[in-house]
This record gives sequence, structure tokens and C-alpha cells, in this order.
Amino acid sequence: MTNRVLELSAREARRIAVAAQLLENERPVGLAAVTDRLAMLQLDPTAAVAPSADLVAWSRLGSSYQPTDLKRALEVDRTLFEFNAVVRPIADLGLYLAGASDRPSYERSRSWLRDNDRFRRDILALLGDAGPLVSRDIPDTAVVAWPSSGWTANRNVTQMLEILLARGEVAVSGRVGRERVWDLASRVYPDDVAIPTVAEAERRKNERRLSALGIARATARKMPVEPIDVGETGVAAAVDGVKGEWRVDPAYVDQPFVGRAALLSPFDRLVHDRGRAEELFGFEYTLEMYKPEAKRRWGYYALPILYLDRLVGKLDASVDRTSGVLTVHAVHEDVTFSNRMKAAVRGEIRDLADWLEVDVVGAGRPA
Repeated sequence: MTNRVLELSAREARRIAVAAQLLENERPVGLAAVTDRLAMLQLDPTAAVAPSADLVAWSRLGSSYQPTDLKRALEVDRTLFEFNAVVRPIADLGLYLAGASDRPSYERSRSWLRDNDRFRRDILALLGDAGPLVSRDIPDTAVVAWPSSGWTANRNVTQMLEILLARGEVAVSGRVGRERVWDLASRVYPDDVAIPTVAEAERRKNERRLSALGIARATARKMPVEPIDVGETGVAAAVDGVKGEWRVDPAYVDQPFVGRAALLSPFDRLVHDRGRAEELFGFEYTLEMYKPEAKRRWGYYALPILYLDRLVGKLDASVDRTSGVLTVHAVHEDVTFSNRMKAAVRGEIRDLADWLEVDVVGAGRPA
């Protein structure tokens, strides 16, 4: 570690971010290599084209990846685990179990857990005897109800399961469709999990996050699902034309770069921090699925388009599994596409359709 601040051009910073996310021309081999580098795949139920976790894996691996690979890794091989709607390598499990016995952290939740200790023991006993189970098959024996607006049924059961997951007492064993299947953690997690101190876990998570992002802020605003800052890991860096200090993983500095085209999930780590995407790539993006159709600029679930080290546009597309078609509604060009860029993007659209085993239709389909 040195006090020297690394000076990076905007292009160098972009290439570090792209390389860290395994989006260079040389593709990784296998899902394990992807999840080990990225450290996470976010699970999201939206599947206008394909589920986000599958899109992220496909954009790195191409058509050699199949969704059954992820399911097998989670439910059979147990090389991955699901925790708070995120898939992570099993080697990182201890980092997320650190401090588990002190959870939940909020006093209201802790009080509710104490009041419902019998309910907790009922769930653990039932899973021990009859598990794995989906939440609807677990009786609600809560003494004190979880405060709820009524927007979801069976709130007491799901809330208790979430708390027990955070405490490392239960685990997600698999999924039936979108429903999580629950079991005792002792039957899902390996016996030899090394659990570090909370401080050590946070340090290592910051290191893992920086390795996955390549370049990030030391501190940043809070984000749902996964933080976007990395503490004082890596080396300090300044990016030409961008205010403030960055942290960079030195493993990516001064490395050769050969880029390619890629279609990305809206939840892809290259773009999930919209502020970073705008600062480093000049890329403006908003997920518009919650906007009225008339107010959308790019589409319901537009896929960001990467070309070499630039984010250059958005693909507005959707899949109809019943009819077996991928409809390309539009290709939005943030910059004017050269013939080479057009050909590369068309190739990615064809590859996406081949992977999904559907035909391509629509005014924006590749010729």
C-alpha cells in the first residue's frame, strides 16, 4: 500500500471497470469462474427477456451457459448459496454469517423475536422433521403478530424465516418457481464454514467488492441489495475529468485490454450504480418498468449496450415464450453507431435469441 494517488485517464478507468466485470473479449470458462469474480448474482423476478442472474451469466459466458447450471450449483453441488435474494460463492458464506447471532439489529425486530421464541422453535422443529418446505406449508404460531400493512399474506412466517436466515439458523435450500424452499442451515451449509470476526468480514467483503468492480468510491450512498463503496481497500486514484478520489484494484492497472460488444442486465454490476456509470462512462440510465408507457424513453426493461470500453446505447426488447419470439422494439443509440458497432450489436441480439431458443422479430431486428 502506498500514499501515491494513481492518475488514470477516463479510458483507463472504464477499461478497469469492464475488465473487472469479465466483459473483455476473452470469455471466462464456467459459471464458477464468473461467480467467483463477480462475488454475487442478484436474483430479480422480472423476466421481460430473461431473469437478471441468467442474463449476467450469459453476457459473460455466452450460450455455453444454461439456467440449469445455476440451479444445479445452488441445489445439488452447493457451490453457491442464496442469501437475501443474492447468489454468492459458498467460499464467501462465512463473511455473511459473521455476527449472525447478534441479528436482527433493530430493537423492534429483536423484541418481536423474543416474544415469539416458541414460534421460532416451532419452525425449526418442523423443518427438522419435515423439511425442506415452502413458507405456505409452515403454520403461523406467532403469539405477537408482525406489524404489517396487509400487502402480503403469511407475514409472520416469512418475517420469522427472514430473521432466521440472517441468524444462520435456516437456509434457502432451493426454489420451486419463484418460491423459496427452506430448510435447516445445518442441512444446506457445509459443516466446516470458517466465520471471521465482523470487522474482518467487512474488510474482506470490501476487498471482494473492489475486485469485482475494479474501481469504486471509498464511501458512497447506501444502495439496496449490495453496497457500492469499498472502504480503504486497493489504491487511491484520480480519474481525469471526474471529481473526487476513487479506489482501484491494482491487479487491473496497466493490463492489456481487448473489448467486445455485450448486452447487459439492468441490474448488471457494471451499470447498477447509475452515478458511477454516468461519471465514468457518461451513460444515463433509468429502469423504466415502473413508469407509464408514454413516459418511457428507452423501454420497459431496456438492456444497456456495451461496446469495447463504452456504454453506447440501450436495447428495448422483450420475449414471448408462448410464441417463441424475441421482439426488438428499438435499438437506442446514445452515440451514432459505426457499421462495425451495428454488426457487433446485431450479432449479440442473434446470440441472445439463439440462447433463448426463440426467433427475432421487430423493426429493430438484425438483418
